[in-house]
Amino acid sequence: MSESLNRLLAELHAERERTWDPAALRVNVEQRRRLVEEARAERFVKAGERVEPFELLRVEGGRLTLDELVANGPAVLVFFRFAGCPACNIAIPYYQRNLQPILHAWGVPLVAVSPQIPERLGEIKSRHGLTLEVASDRDNALGRRFGILYEFDEPSRRASLAKGPGIGALTGTGTWELPQPAAIVIGRDRRVHFAEVSPDWLVRTEALPILEAVRALLEAPRALRATP
Repeated sequence: MSESLNRLLAELHAERERTWDPAALRVNVEQRRRLVEEARAERFVKAGERVEPFELLRVEGGRLTLDELVANGPAVLVFFRFAGCPACNIAIPYYQRNLQPILHAWGVPLVAVSPQIPERLGEIKSRHGLTLEVASDRDNALGRRFGILYEFDEPSRRASLAKGPGIGALTGTGTWELPQPAAIVIGRDRRVHFAEVSPDWLVRTEALPILEAVRALLEAPRALRATP
């Protein structure tokens, strides 16, 4: 797989270094640096943990439950921040290109999850013509359970308010909380079989380790049947 998500994100940062006001760039870089330094990895969702029932809201309307997602096998969740996030508009189309065709052929659902309300979240799906599922995690309920939420630091809050009413108004959540990017594979047994959380939102999980985790899950029953 030649396309690298993190190379694309590095190019985004390089463009910002060339074009952004240095003060604005410093706020962005410092927030990401703090998130990495202060990350509490022990709180992040981990492989082996059991996933209790949850419910997401489809952007087209209706609900998407854990039972529905894993009814026939594993499912993949990729958490992102919100529909207007520039890095997310690189990451989610990347997953569409590099995960969705293969996972669809395997019968494995791929869901991009954000706390943004469905009425505003749908724009990222229409903008990129996504065929993967896009769903809202209302009130960050699942993100909180997975331990992946963060809050804007004070300089980032001021920068957000300088552009408008703040991130909570943009997402429709009314809070300063967003999920850190995460890729999670849940098995039919309702356990996490792969989890990677990225405190720095310009560093995200590549497609290959996700595909390898899903392939291992799909091949496990065959291996068991083949054991004498």
